[in-house]
Amino acid sequence: MSSTEDVYCFGGNPLDRASERRNDRARVAGLLADPETRVLPVRDLKPFTRGKAAPALDWQPVAPWRDHIDTGATVIFLGLGEGHAHLAVDATGASVAPDIDTELIDVRALAPAIAAGEAAILAEARSLLDWHARHRFCAQCGSPTTLASAGWLRRCPDCRASHHPRTDPVVIMLAIRGERALLGRNRRRAGARFSCLAGYVEPGETLEEAVRREVREEAGIRCGRTRYVAAQPWPFPSTLMIGFLAEALTEEITVDSEEIAEARWFSRDEIREMVARAAAGADDPAQVSLPAPIAIAHHICRRWSSGLDDV
Repeated sequence: MSSTEDVYCFGGNPLDRASERRNDRARVAGLLADPETRVLPVRDLKPFTRGKAAPALDWQPVAPWRDHIDTGATVIFLGLGEGHAHLAVDATGASVAPDIDTELIDVRALAPAIAAGEAAILAEARSLLDWHARHRFCAQCGSPTTLASAGWLRRCPDCRASHHPRTDPVVIMLAIRGERALLGRNRRRAGARFSCLAGYVEPGETLEEAVRREVREEAGIRCGRTRYVAAQPWPFPSTLMIGFLAEALTEEITVDSEEIAEARWFSRDEIREMVARAAAGADDPAQVSLPAPIAIAHHICRRWSSGLDDV
C-alpha cells in the first residue's frame, strides 16, 4: 500500500451510492418527482458543462428532462450528495436544447479542469451510460434487454438473465532494477511518450501473476516481487487501473513489436525530470515524455522517482 493516501483523477467519489435504494421502484419514482433531484445530461458521452474559464458539470432539475426520460432514455441513479439525489441521463437524441451557456466537453479534456469529486462522479456516469449503450441485447439469447435497478442492471424478458455493469481489471506497473525503471512506448501512440507497461488481467489469474506475465510478454523482462501502489477508475470505457511496482530480475529487453514500439530503462533522475515536465504541461515533442497527471502511470512514476515507493 502507498505510504500516503493519494487520490487520483476519477477517484474519490463523494456520493453515497445508496445501493439499497436501487430496487425500490417507488423510491426511484419519487426521486424523479423531487424538485431537489439533480440530473447530469450526457450527450454522446460528453457531459453538459457551464463556465469556460472554470468549467463545472451542469447539474439540472429533472423537469426539463422528464419527457425524454419517460420516452425511454437511459437514466441512472448515481447516488446521494448534499441532501439530494444525483442522476445521469443519456441526452443523445434529446429534443431538449442546451442553454446558450452550456458546452459539451470531452471527458479526458474536462476531468483535470473540474473539481476532483465531480470528475469521479463523471467517471461513474460515463462508464455506466457507455455500458448501457453497448449492452442493449442479451448475451445469452440475443433478445433486447430492459433497464432495471435504477440503471445498475439490464434484464432479459425472454430468458430472464440479469446483466450487471462490468469493470475490467488492468494491471499497470513499473518494473524496477536498482536505480532504474522500465518504461515502454505504445505502437499506437505517436511521438516519444513513454509510460508504465499495462495489460488486462486474464481469467484464472491473480493480479501479481498478471504483472509478471505482462512485463515478460511486452518487454521480455522476468519479475519477482510485486507491490501494490494504488488504483484508479478509468472510464474509457470502464476499467480499474491497478498500479504495482515490480522487482525486475533480468535486464535484457525484447519487445513485443505488435504492441510496443520501444522499451527502455530510465534512471530515477531521468524519470523525475520527465514527471516535472509532464506536471507542468511542458512536453517537448523532441524529448521523451510521460503521461499527464490525469493518468495513474504519471503518479506511479512520480512516487518512485521521488523516493516515496520502492519494491
